[in-house]
Amino acid sequence: MSLADYLAKNYLTADSKPEKKSKKRKTKDGAQSGLIIADDDASGWVTKSLDGDDNDGPLHVGSATAEFRKTKKNTWQTIGAPAPSSADQAAADAIIASAAAESSVHNAADEDDAPVVDDTARTMESGAHAGLQSADQVIAQLKRKQEEEHKRLLAQGAGNGGQGKETIYRDASGRIINIAMKRAEARKKAEEEVLAVAQALEAQKGDVQRADRERRNAELKEAKFMTVTRYADDIDMNEELKEKERWNDPATKFLTKKKGGKSVSGKPLYGGSFMPNRYGIRPGHRWDGVDRGNGFEKEWFGARNRRKDLMELEYAWQMDE
Repeated sequence: MSLADYLAKNYLTADSKPEKKSKKRKTKDGAQSGLIIADDDASGWVTKSLDGDDNDGPLHVGSATAEFRKTKKNTWQTIGAPAPSSADQAAADAIIASAAAESSVHNAADEDDAPVVDDTARTMESGAHAGLQSADQVIAQLKRKQEEEHKRLLAQGAGNGGQGKETIYRDASGRIINIAMKRAEARKKAEEEVLAVAQALEAQKGDVQRADRERRNAELKEAKFMTVTRYADDIDMNEELKEKERWNDPATKFLTKKKGGKSVSGKPLYGGSFMPNRYGIRPGHRWDGVDRGNGFEKEWFGARNRRKDLMELEYAWQMDE
């Protein structure tokens, strides 16, 4: 079957009409009917004859073509996508088609160039497969392991990851060290050291110094409720001045109120006479009255008295002149 007959049979589906009898022309049996198209330049429509002698002969088209020309009904069918309505739409479709073609070619090239990863091989801890392989394959395996690890961390979330967790410390034998307990022990040890230093400093001080410090603290507390001014008839001030003992006070023997026989620390004091000292400390009740010093206190008081006498003499001489 020729190409023209095939097209006429499958696509030129016009209704056939009964032939009218012609008085002038009669159809003879064996005569060739239809339209004869002779075109030397037609390409794709010429069919080779069976004997292969006449390749440039005319093309015979069946009588169905004449019947198709007589019909008025459009029997053409649209195959494929419809034609674009405008030139801009056609240009846009052409650009989209070219971009899709380039993308497909690029993806195909990447798939061809990508190294083949064998999932059945033994995988090491780093993510690479064991055995002989190329550098590109190793890089691809490591990259895939990193991507899987990153996805796993994202799935777990930041709260379940390693962020914000305390570091685990171990000793030489591998046992876990309790950091909270160690920190508590170190804090307690530091506090004990500070307390020991404070106690050592406190032990260096005497009972009188501690008593004076307590007395000053009590005075500061009482000063909150005291008036701004203090006059000569202030009872507290007068009692405080009377309680002070001066070794060179001539009116001490006229005082009817005697000081108690206990020291500031609560221990009993010596009731007899004793050599005065620069600190005003009285001896204890167990003292036997023997001065076992090197005489420095006596010399200290003598030098102080001589300096005071000289100052008084110089002042008197200046006034006489």
